[in-house]
Amino acid sequence: MQRKKNKAAQFLSLPALILYGVFFVYPLLRGIGMSLTNWDGMGQATFIGLKNYFDFFSDKRALHDIQTTVIFAVGSAVLLNIVGLLYALLMNTEFKGKSIARVIIYLPAIISPLIMGYIWYFLLQPKRGYLYYACMQLGLPDLIGNWMSSYHSALAVLIVVNVWQFAGMTMIIYLAGLKAIAKDYTEAAAIDGATKWQLFFRITLPLLMPAIRINVVTNIIGSLSVFDVIMSLTEGGPGYATESLSIYIMRMCYGSRTGYSTAVAMILFVIILIPVLISMRLTRQKG
Repeated sequence: MQRKKNKAAQFLSLPALILYGVFFVYPLLRGIGMSLTNWDGMGQATFIGLKNYFDFFSDKRALHDIQTTVIFAVGSAVLLNIVGLLYALLMNTEFKGKSIARVIIYLPAIISPLIMGYIWYFLLQPKRGYLYYACMQLGLPDLIGNWMSSYHSALAVLIVVNVWQFAGMTMIIYLAGLKAIAKDYTEAAAIDGATKWQLFFRITLPLLMPAIRINVVTNIIGSLSVFDVIMSLTEGGPGYATESLSIYIMRMCYGSRTGYSTAVAMILFVIILIPVLISMRLTRQKG
């Protein structure tokens, strides 16, 4: 009987496995093969071995793009989880207008990151942006300068815009996790004399581990593959200072270096895979 159930389960999972193979395994294998060639996207591809990978790690611009991508991803992932959790804790309490507040917090997440980047671009434009004129009215014209003129300030703006847009999505997952926690645990601990901090760190946070795992993984994947918000706000500038690996891949591909750009995409895949596996391992052990 158990054998029949196992065979039935394997048969029912076959369509999903076929789709997985067609849309993930096959493109991945094709990509690995293409990354070992000097294909320019048009002519005949020639096998060159690992030359594309050696070229990548000897390119200062590419290594700087890794640094920018990792800093953006770490900053965004940490802040998204902190802000999203704070939002969820607030939305888990009872107050007037809670439904409207949830909608307002989540609303930016449904807007395209490209459009959101252009909105913030017009807000932050020096000498003519809305925030510049608002500061002028407050008698603080020097408060808003050209935030996009230096690497550190531009990267900070990109992280803040990304967190502001997607904190609502993180909040929804944490809020679902908070709703799934039975009140019996917190009520029993409160009767035993536990403080609010003890309730949070000893009961709420451990029981939120599944939600934390989902948010950490999705935030890392999304932040490491960032493209839209950087293109609309800074276009990778000043110079190539805030260029991410995704933008670098696009520019190399349109620069008739398709084989090389595929190799960079494989490197980005590994960069994304490593922290995701580590975070899943750590959160699983914690759970």
